[in-house]
Amino acid sequence: MRIRKLGVVGAGTMGGAIAALAASAGVPVVLLDLPGDDDRDGPARRGLERQLAARPAAFMDPDRARLIEIGNTEDHLERLASCDWVVEAIIEQVEPKRALYARLEQVLPETTIVTSNTSGIPMHQLLEGRSERFRRRFLGTHFFNPPRYLHLLELIPTPETDPEVLAAIESFGSRILGKGTVLARDVPGFIGNRLGVYGLLQAIRLMERFDLTIDEVDALTGPLIGRPRSATFRTADLSGLDVLRHVSTELSEATGEDFSLPGWVEALVEQGRLGEKSGIGFYRREGRDIFTLDWKTGEYHPRAEFRLPAIGQIKDLPLPERLRGVLALPDKYGDFMRTLFFTTAHYTLERAPEVAYDLVAVDRALEWGFGWDAGPFRQMDMIGAEALRAGFAELGLSEPELLQKAGERGFYSREDGTLHYLDFSGTYQPVPGIPGTIALSGLKDAGKVLKSSKDASLIDLGDGVVLLEFHTKMNAIGEGILRMLNAGIKLVEQEGYAGLVIGNEDPRAFSAGANLGLILMLAREGGWDELELAVRQFQRATMSLRAAPFPVVVAAHGLTLGGGAEFLLHADHVQAAAELYTGLVEVGVGLIPAGGGTKELLFRFTQELAPYVEADPFEAVRRAFMLIGMAQTSTSALEARRMGFLRPGDRITMNRDRLIADAKAAVLALAPDYVPPVPGTIRALGREGLGNLRYAVWSMREAGQISDHDVEIGNALAYVLCGGDGPPREVTEQDILDLEREAFLKLLGTRKTQERIAHMLKTGKPLRN
Repeated sequence: MRIRKLGVVGAGTMGGAIAALAASAGVPVVLLDLPGDDDRDGPARRGLERQLAARPAAFMDPDRARLIEIGNTEDHLERLASCDWVVEAIIEQVEPKRALYARLEQVLPETTIVTSNTSGIPMHQLLEGRSERFRRRFLGTHFFNPPRYLHLLELIPTPETDPEVLAAIESFGSRILGKGTVLARDVPGFIGNRLGVYGLLQAIRLMERFDLTIDEVDALTGPLIGRPRSATFRTADLSGLDVLRHVSTELSEATGEDFSLPGWVEALVEQGRLGEKSGIGFYRREGRDIFTLDWKTGEYHPRAEFRLPAIGQIKDLPLPERLRGVLALPDKYGDFMRTLFFTTAHYTLERAPEVAYDLVAVDRALEWGFGWDAGPFRQMDMIGAEALRAGFAELGLSEPELLQKAGERGFYSREDGTLHYLDFSGTYQPVPGIPGTIALSGLKDAGKVLKSSKDASLIDLGDGVVLLEFHTKMNAIGEGILRMLNAGIKLVEQEGYAGLVIGNEDPRAFSAGANLGLILMLAREGGWDELELAVRQFQRATMSLRAAPFPVVVAAHGLTLGGGAEFLLHADHVQAAAELYTGLVEVGVGLIPAGGGTKELLFRFTQELAPYVEADPFEAVRRAFMLIGMAQTSTSALEARRMGFLRPGDRITMNRDRLIADAKAAVLALAPDYVPPVPGTIRALGREGLGNLRYAVWSMREAGQISDHDVEIGNALAYVLCGGDGPPREVTEQDILDLEREAFLKLLGTRKTQERIAHMLKTGKPLRN
């Protein structure tokens, strides 16, 4: 059962974003909405335009919007007959959905799958009057907003849904759209909204009860407890306060439970203060300044940074220790967090069997849909059954049956190296794997670590493939990682392995670059010989990826900056996650790339022009200069390919969970007849190209666009890219590497570059001095 074309009915926030995601994945889409008065296709057209203008971007590449055909539901409903899957994403009311399905049943072939993207209406309520054929090919597919960035896709089958239909949607959602799929029961709110919205509402109500501010609550309920920086109120702003009100109203009516919002939140909605979409909600942004709502007065004040000594002592600890520390906070902050944690944990324990088929689905839904580092059952295991019972008793809550079944063993238990979970009947079952993925944690538990240090590990992926994993902070590259890379290359060659993958499971970054703190320390201490040796070692490391007698594949994802990008550039093949944010950003700290990045872009772009005898060779130099000098970074893997960081043969994995497995497959495909590439030469332009670049730098300074130190950095970069200031000459890769290294060390010796590095380390933001 193959899905090749998608239909979406409803071009609003969710429908348009689902269409943008599918088109980004290369899937043709028919996008329909109600007819407009003047322009019949106007509502669909405007929906598409909103997605093209969305920030963060809904499309991975705006050109993919060409895959979307727009129309209206009166004139063009028959266009959906060519679609293999039609997603309904219209108004959240039962009757309009039923009316649409009646019309769809008249025009769709019996092979087309129909799903509803409702955020909480049970599927069985929508099927009244539909034929058995329609019912077999119908289920719920609840994407989370924004669909491009939130990993979760809840699948809600009915008892009548054909298992083959469910399997087809699950496979397509996972492989092509890149979603983490979770099976949910056909109940109001499903898993994510039922539990997630309950927790959010509890945080709002408890803020009132314990007299906290919005800034304080977001400081307590964000990264400190393993949740996104958007925490509670910023998350609500991103989702939309009108959406929150709608979901809470629907849940209250459908479940009989109290999901009502406080009056002051209702007032915000009535006043049009809806969050990000209206520019004002719980927060208000004015330029770069952020103002926070005072929920008591309705006024806004400058955002206040919340400081509490006890938080400073625990914020850098591992999550289990942070959670226990948060529950022990003093005064009203501890009271707030204990009440919030234990009331939401109690609700989760009571409701989990009602909303999910197993507790693993609950954890994955909260992790993938709300960005939690660990789902609620994993968190409960972190603090332990004894603490749970004590917390429930303190609040006068009963001990849930599921906690009684867990006893002291916990909700997860490792047996014979295999992780098991407590099913709702009270027995333990192996945690189901995610099809098409390789879990590094499972390989480590199975004793597949070949060599390890505090900075990196070598892991046997099976079938003759070894993986090099970084595990420094943000996977910053330093001496320990370079030593492990060297050991890995020797191991693969000596033991006859097929090849090497470089990758990790960090949700944020492949590598955010080199260890800037160490570089700054050595520069300030005058350790220039050590620094020169370190740069040489880094250059040898990246070049060793190219020279190895076996394929090296980089599994790049997330932040892949600076030195991380240089690893990517020198691999035989890149298997990139769709969400790839890569670039050579060293100018932001007053440097130029010196791990081969400057050399590689120059050689890559020059060689691309070689077949075209009339091409201007300066174009390759200019292109590399702009990418590096402007610190341009991709916002997706598709954009990275357009920019030149990825080659046409490098491949993109939509589902981050599948990245390591896809990279392993790439090694095995390359290995049988692999031959290392021959080192190349190019013709450097010398003083002629250098003059052009220096004039461009001077012009930018005259226009006030850059500082004097930016001029120095730009001229240093230009010198390297032109191979010096002599006549045009043939240069090797090593020639440019030597120029890179010299320019890097010279810039590092300047006071202003050291100031930029120090500022970046302190604030995480560039300094323009």
